[in-house]
Amino acid sequence: MATAKTMRGDRDSIREGAYLGGLIWEHILGYWNTSKANPDKVLFLKYEEVLRDPTKNIEKIAEFIGQPFSDAEKEAGIVESIIELCSFEKMKASGANSTNSLHMMANEYPHESFFRKGVIGDWVNHVTPEMADSLDKFLSAKFYGSGFTFAE
Repeated sequence: MATAKTMRGDRDSIREGAYLGGLIWEHILGYWNTSKANPDKVLFLKYEEVLRDPTKNIEKIAEFIGQPFSDAEKEAGIVESIIELCSFEKMKASGANSTNSLHMMANEYPHESFFRKGVIGDWVNHVTPEMADSLDKFLSAKFYGSGFTFAE
């Protein structure tokens, strides 16, 4: 059972599979491998890539679901409107995401604990350099040979 400590990303909880949701690297690799074997069934996007080029990725999602944007829709600013509506700021401010808490497996987590800043690299404010190095080595071993890498 996950504890508040594991929800915050304790490095040992990830290694031991005690992290909420299970073995995170197995989830990542499962979807990664399936996206490679069946690219028409699974679209694998990395958060960092979406932030770097939201327009390209919104268009990629639309095409993946069989609803590509027309030139007229692009010219009308539909893609930019979707980006704005789905922005981190809008999601964080959403009433659906601001209720008091979420009850999961006999633990209670305040909703604000699911949102930080939504920026690339903010993780450095939440883990020590030693923890980051240890986790990098651990996950590099788990992802070895898969072709999966973390975007920087």
